[in-house]
Amino acid sequence: MNMPQSAAARLPPPEPLPSGGPERELRPLDLCWPVRPTLRNELDTFSVHFYIFFGPNVSLPPERPAVFALRLLPVLDSGAVLSLELRLNVSSLQGENITVFGCLHHEVPLTSGDNTSVTCSTDSLSGFLLSVNASSNVAQLRLPFPQTGSWYLSLRSLCASGPRFEHCQNVTAEVHLRSFLSPCINDCGPYGQCKLLRTNNYLYAACECKAGWSGWGCTDNAEAFSYGFQLLSTLLLCLSNLMFVPPVAVALRSRYLLEAAVYIFTMFFSTFYHACDQPGIVVFCIMEYDVLQFCDFLGSLMSVWVTVIAMARLQPVVKQMLYLLGAMLLSMALQLDRHGLWNLLGPSLFALGILASAWTVRSVHRRHCYPPTWQRWVFYLCPGSLIAGAAVLLYAFVETEENYFYIHSIWHMLIAGSVGFLLPPRAKPEGKVPPLTRPRGCGYQVCINEQEELGLVDPGTVSINSICAS
Repeated sequence: MNMPQSAAARLPPPEPLPSGGPERELRPLDLCWPVRPTLRNELDTFSVHFYIFFGPNVSLPPERPAVFALRLLPVLDSGAVLSLELRLNVSSLQGENITVFGCLHHEVPLTSGDNTSVTCSTDSLSGFLLSVNASSNVAQLRLPFPQTGSWYLSLRSLCASGPRFEHCQNVTAEVHLRSFLSPCINDCGPYGQCKLLRTNNYLYAACECKAGWSGWGCTDNAEAFSYGFQLLSTLLLCLSNLMFVPPVAVALRSRYLLEAAVYIFTMFFSTFYHACDQPGIVVFCIMEYDVLQFCDFLGSLMSVWVTVIAMARLQPVVKQMLYLLGAMLLSMALQLDRHGLWNLLGPSLFALGILASAWTVRSVHRRHCYPPTWQRWVFYLCPGSLIAGAAVLLYAFVETEENYFYIHSIWHMLIAGSVGFLLPPRAKPEGKVPPLTRPRGCGYQVCINEQEELGLVDPGTVSINSICAS
């Protein structure tokens, strides 16, 4: 019908039907089947529903199949998952042993109406097969990353006759058809996370599986972690944060109240972040995951920052200024990249530079190595530095996704242990009498001029000898 008239004029005249042939007249239904269109409804990125006119229940007469067309747009639909679901209405079979077969083909619909085979593939055509019957009335088909263009779904009903199938007689089967595009299969289930990815100019969605699960929808449990293993990993990551209790006690004893508050903040949010970060079913979240992750990373970096600054023994005003400046800069760095290695090494190296400068100035001023006692170096600074260095090496070069749960637990314990060694003792006030050597009394002095009290001299004259009593 869409052919130009000039091309239609060049077509040869139709040949007459042979007179000696069978009396059966060729009807249009024997040559082509009407394709029922579908309505496309876009809900979100890679989320499209295809609605069937006068559906979703489809009646399948015995003499011909029903053909539906699904149009997939380039770029917009190629990165999703095409899903088809068939549900057979068993009450419509009237007791007959009927099986409904569905064939999904790309660009080319099914071409033979008399075919009673149950395959959807030929020498020149390949497709995907679905089937439903009275015993199994639900069938699903999922195609990740489908080819764009037109897809044709052909539904036909056949009756079982022994090991073969034949056309049914006067029985119309009814099926419920549902077709849609989704980013991931079943939203990746409880053991995965659906992510929207971009590679060059290609946009697609895929499942990131956890806890050893794999597959398109994270449904393959061949190498999945057991419940006991998941519980063990969760307990290790959470309970390892209790190693911050000794540093908190040391900080409170040495009157480092701000440092103790930072350690408590780190211990609390690290515990509940790892309880919420588990990939399996052993998960407990007290607030949004993103908030817990930010607070855990910020607390970890601030613990390193305040410990090194406290070791420098700076003036209180300078120390408080560096604490506030470090908190603001670390918050900015974590918003830029939370998983960057330099988020840990950068503040640590900067704080170590401040520490080295402060100790150098103090050593030059005193003309003696600072800290002055060898016990402080041997029993505190050297062990704490070795423990902290081992923790950084594990975090940077050893930790992987496979060994995360126990290497990261060791990281918690090493960092907390190094803080307990490196935190300096309480500083003694310089230029003041120690509290234990002060004379006991009311806390003030009364100076009396003895001659003035006896009236021997004029109060306006010179008063030299006085007796001071406290």
